Amino acid sequence: MNFKSDVEALDALHATAKKLHTEIGKVIVGQHDVIDNTLISVFCKGHCLLVGVPGLAKTLLVNTIADVLGLSFSRIQFTPDLMPSDITGSEILDDSRNFKFVQGPLFAHIVLADEINRTPPKTQAALLEAMQERMVTVGGKRYKLPDPFFVLATQNPIEQEGTYPLPEAQLDRFMFNLWLDYPTLEEEFAVVKQTTVDRKVELNKILSADDILYFQQLVRKIPVPDNVVEYAVKLVVKTRAGNSLDDALAQQYLSWGAGPRASQYLVLGAKCHAALRGKYSPDIEDVRAVAHHVLRHRIVRNYKAEADGMRVEDIISKLL
Repeated sequence: MNFKSDVEALDALHATAKKLHTEIGKVIVGQHDVIDNTLISVFCKGHCLLVGVPGLAKTLLVNTIADVLGLSFSRIQFTPDLMPSDITGSEILDDSRNFKFVQGPLFAHIVLADEINRTPPKTQAALLEAMQERMVTVGGKRYKLPDPFFVLATQNPIEQEGTYPLPEAQLDRFMFNLWLDYPTLEEEFAVVKQTTVDRKVELNKILSADDILYFQQLVRKIPVPDNVVEYAVKLVVKTRAGNSLDDALAQQYLSWGAGPRASQYLVLGAKCHAALRGKYSPDIEDVRAVAHHVLRHRIVRNYKAEADGMRVEDIISKLL
């Protein structure tokens, strides 16, 4: 992509986001906030966790985004018997009796990790390396994953029997934790009308892998006022009991607060949130807009919060 200035490039990103919403809307009814925040995580080079009950089109959403972004797509159904080699790939003997590496489903631009909490920690650890390092290790050798690379994982909040809760270290690798809610009456009416007839939708590819890499660099170049960075950092520090800001709410209801990665993602998310709305620099409202998605999986309530019925969402709202 060739633009005369960063301002012109940001205008192009704003226009592109509108096109992406229009194209994705051909298949996905509603879920505008989820689509918007998933795109933010893509342009910020972050991974995303989608949490919702079955039937809310989580898999279809990820598949549709991969189509309109013109990226390779791979779906992994996580099960209790899934082994690390099933996702990373393995070495086999070829006809010449030499070891040859066969790539696993992780070698794609967008990887859908379906029901990620249904696989044991050993396989989750292999995914953790891929998410953090964007590389996998097989047989003592390291193999680079495609660029761009995103893990969009889904998780079912019900039926927890037989699941393996994600460790905090892995949850922290996800930029956003997005909650999908049931559709409204009007949206469900539209879904049923569209999906119970013989209908084929042709999706146009809006971006290429190189375009996404360009916009990722552009988002990081967006200037941020010091007061916005200060607001983001103070918000994260307030989640830690016994911190320098000494927030009473954290002391009362939180046993564990968010780490520095939360501050980084708040600022990055605010940058992209502003850019997708045609702004050239984020303000505090942009930080507030992404705060719930960044913090909800990074803070841990204590027993008093559960006893008082204080949800994570309520605590974040009060901190804001």
